[in-house]
Amino acid sequence: MQQFTRLYMDLDATNRTNEKLEALRKYFADAPPEDAAWAVYFLMGAKVQRAVNSPLLRRWVGEAAGLPDWLVDECYHNVGDLAETIALLLPDNPVPMEIPLHRLVHDYLLKLRAMPEEERRKAVIELWQRMDCNQRFVWNKLITGAFRVGVSKTLVVKALAQLHDAEPAVMAHRLMGNWEPTATSMLGLAEPAIMEENPAKPFPFFLANPLPTEFLEQESAAHYQAEWKWDGIRSQVICRQGQVIIWSRGEDLLTDRFPEIRDAAASLPDGTVLDGEILAWDVDRPAPFQDLQSRITRKAVTPKILKDTPTAFMAYDIMELEGEDIREWPLAERRRALESLLRDQEPDSSLYVSPLVNAESWQELANHRQLSRENRTEGLMLKKLDSPYRAGRVKGDWWKWKVDPYTMDAVLTYAQPGSGRRAGLFTDYTFGVWRGDELITVAKAYSGLTDSEIKEVDAWVRKNTLEKFGPVRMVKPELVFELAFEGLQPSTRNKSGIAVRFPRIQRWRKDKPADQADTLELVYDLLELHNK
Repeated sequence: MQQFTRLYMDLDATNRTNEKLEALRKYFADAPPEDAAWAVYFLMGAKVQRAVNSPLLRRWVGEAAGLPDWLVDECYHNVGDLAETIALLLPDNPVPMEIPLHRLVHDYLLKLRAMPEEERRKAVIELWQRMDCNQRFVWNKLITGAFRVGVSKTLVVKALAQLHDAEPAVMAHRLMGNWEPTATSMLGLAEPAIMEENPAKPFPFFLANPLPTEFLEQESAAHYQAEWKWDGIRSQVICRQGQVIIWSRGEDLLTDRFPEIRDAAASLPDGTVLDGEILAWDVDRPAPFQDLQSRITRKAVTPKILKDTPTAFMAYDIMELEGEDIREWPLAERRRALESLLRDQEPDSSLYVSPLVNAESWQELANHRQLSRENRTEGLMLKKLDSPYRAGRVKGDWWKWKVDPYTMDAVLTYAQPGSGRRAGLFTDYTFGVWRGDELITVAKAYSGLTDSEIKEVDAWVRKNTLEKFGPVRMVKPELVFELAFEGLQPSTRNKSGIAVRFPRIQRWRKDKPADQADTLELVYDLLELHNK
């Protein structure tokens, strides 16, 4: 645990990529494989289910530190991070415990959730008392399911690749799928990946970058393939050794959640891996994304759901053909192979080839892009015809040219402090639009302002608070912000009757008084337009 804590602190103490990379390399070279495996697991973003909820932890630290609940809550609201608050409230231990990370996970973290509450309380407090401040901080992050540190999956992969003298793409592949945090798995990262040993293993996904503004002036449309940017679940369909496996980009196993796609893929030749998008399907075109949500969270799919919400797989690339890894083939050749493979699908098949958007100039493509919402897509994808299928977000070959977002002008109604480095600043905002003389909440947003704007809003909130509800401030309805968002859907959970998808602040409308902000009627017009 001391090694892992030191790694966390080293990573958290710097913004320099090379320093983070060196810290990771050193840790993986020195740590026992059974500990390093769990470090990889957590650093790659995987989590153990939350073992203890926040109210219990606040109560327990109050008991351990001899502090009243109200004082613990005030400290928490000021610090903004529960793990840090607990670590600071308890006295430091000059002789911290020595326990390997894997033992801490197996003996405590994985068992806490099943313990009766009193046993959990005793176990957690005992560990707090045996740890120093930094160990306690990292441990709290693990038990609350809030473990995050400023390091990307890509950097972890790069460190492991350098340590084992492998290409990052190869190392990323070894870590894909149901990678188990065991010493055997960790030692296996140094060995060549043998695909036959795990037919379910997906390839690392190739990710596109946002189209830069100067791109169209510097590049020729003749060198790129254009297709629609679908709004669904990015997935791989894998057919190997008589099995069909469907993985999401987030490495969730989706095979049983989409049986119609699984059954259609069963007719594909063995040794086939397709990249594409799972979409809710409406006869001959995508249905709105919200229709897909009823399928995402269900592990068991009933006949009624299959009938009411059919889905399809829109394939746009192929990485393996007849058991051969063809990711190094140029895109144009992979496209021909994909079209040939899926040409003879049955009319009622759930497998489709993503159609190309043909045009001779960027202007023609720009005209097509304006039809994106009409086609229930998010814009266009531009892919270089000679590009291989790479791993991760590599600039230069694949670009996403998204349609301009929807926007609305809304009034700031509530604010509360953020967390982490923004703790103590009011950075989490609630916005409303007008229904007659009443402001109706339509969205919450946490991003989009510059640091200087955040400080300015924070100062304004403190001077213009009407009421306090714990950490939340109700403010004078005076500030107007333009919110950007990707879509809308009906919602019975919200007073407004709608839910806004991916809202963020686009700009502060200092030029607009609050009474000129948008109305709920206008938002409903956008909802009708979005769902056509």
